[in-house]
Amino acid sequence: MTKAIRLACISFFILLVISCKSKKLAIDGSIDKDMSARAIIRTHYQNQMNFKTLRGRMKIEYFDGESSKSVTVSLRMQKDKAIWISAPLGIIKAYVTPNRVTFYNKLQNEYFDGDFSYLSNMLGIELNFEKVQNLLLGQALFDLRDAKYDVMITGSDYVLKPKKPLALFKTLYRIDPHNFKISTQQLSQPLRKRVLDIEYKEYQQINEKVLPNEVVITAIEANTKNEISLDYRSIEFNRALRFPYKIPKGFKKIVLDTNAL
Repeated sequence: MTKAIRLACISFFILLVISCKSKKLAIDGSIDKDMSARAIIRTHYQNQMNFKTLRGRMKIEYFDGESSKSVTVSLRMQKDKAIWISAPLGIIKAYVTPNRVTFYNKLQNEYFDGDFSYLSNMLGIELNFEKVQNLLLGQALFDLRDAKYDVMITGSDYVLKPKKPLALFKTLYRIDPHNFKISTQQLSQPLRKRVLDIEYKEYQQINEKVLPNEVVITAIEANTKNEISLDYRSIEFNRALRFPYKIPKGFKKIVLDTNAL
């Protein structure tokens, strides 16, 4: 796989992170030093956001250590069913469902149509639609109820670390005590020198729904570091939406060598 295609795949995955820009969420109260890990996890899931659809615009800034790029895209989402992204004039479109990951690029006359396997191999974790959606909405990527955690207090956050480390990678979760959403979730593979760090800078409230406001994602592999920051605008909930997507005729299919990821 060429470097350009590899970076495109990484960027595509990062594009799937959702938040929106509105008023900042007012915070009150203080951290409960006696709260157990089990209670923190239970409250995290009780505070999941319920909605049917989401639409808006998203400004993405990308920096690879040498150059930076910026683009604003249209974003649509149907919870548990679809994520749709379109750059201006439909030059680049992406469409993700529980069984399909596909995108095309009119500048290169090429497209990809497959599943989550190449993203899973790239990041060293098994991904599916549910995990990606959790990441988008400020929820834990993995189900915290499937393991036992130690809890610490660092700064103004609860910090959860698994009592029994996972075999292939390490995880760490920082929980905001004011809304019990994720402040930071980090996955690392020390042996492969990989780190994926997703930081939710702050949260906001729109129509009584709490969701991320500013997100910074850092992907590190050996000596390579990519950073993406997100700024979301004009978000609306529960409108009737369409997800127009059709791969143009004559485009060349991107065949990804997962062994090279």
